[in-house]
This record gives sequence, C-alpha cells and structure tokens, in this order.
Amino acid sequence: MRRPPRDSRTPDLFSWEPPTLVRRFEETRVRAASLRQRIALAVAETLKECGRPRDEVARRMSEWLGEEVSRSSLDAYAAQSREDHTISLLRVLALLHATGDVRLLQMAAELFGRSVIEDRFLPWVEVGQMADKKDEFDRAFDAARRAAKKGMRP
Repeated sequence: MRRPPRDSRTPDLFSWEPPTLVRRFEETRVRAASLRQRIALAVAETLKECGRPRDEVARRMSEWLGEEVSRSSLDAYAAQSREDHTISLLRVLALLHATGDVRLLQMAAELFGRSVIEDRFLPWVEVGQMADKKDEFDRAFDAARRAAKKGMRP
C-alpha cells in the first residue's frame, strides 16, 4: 500500500525549538585568565561575528557617539595584550549600536546574577514571578488550613 503524500504546508512540530532568550558568548571563545582579557576576547568575537569591516564599525560607533572612534582603538580593545585599552561602558554601548550584539552586556550582567532579555519577554517574566508568588501563597494557605483543622478537632 502506498503512503499518502506528505503535507508540505504543515510545519514539523518536533523540529521546533524555543527562541533563545539570553544571548551569550560561547564559553570556550571568551575563556581568559582575567576579566580584562575576557572582555578583550568578547570584543574581538563581536567584531569577528558582526559581518562588518572594523572601519565601518568604527565609523558607526563614531556617528552614534559624536566623537572619533578609530579602527586602531577597536584593534586595541580586542587585543588581550593591550591591558591599558579596555573598552569603556560608553563605547560598549556604541559597539552594541554598531553591531547589534548584546552579548557584552550579558557577560557583564552575569557577573551579578542577572540576564539581558528583550523587552517583549518581560510580560512572561512577570507571569513567572506571579506564579512563584501564587505557589508561595498556596503553600501558606494549605499549611494554615491544616493547622486550622487540627485546632478545630476535639
């Protein structure tokens, strides 16, 4: 017996994967002896993966900041050996603007047990927080109910 033709209009539900909520650097790509060196590796990774030449990234950063950012500055920020040229937060923000890569912000946030997510996911974070509170309330309610039942019995 011949199999019926497969429906090409219906997506395969088993191939679906949830979207990545938090964008991180691959750990092996930014592993370093110090935080300063790790930041340099992260800048280098951002510049390598953005798909734009460093001259263009520097130009876009300069336009956004209203001050000159040179390609040689980007090269220095991306060099582990240039410990005297760690990128500032203001320039990290300009780099984010120029490349769209939020992973440097995520790397910083993780130092403090935080995550960087898109605003569109915030309502779901709030739902999760409410669910946690509801579970806490339900447990307290059940405990109070059990205590009340014990107290009401002769």
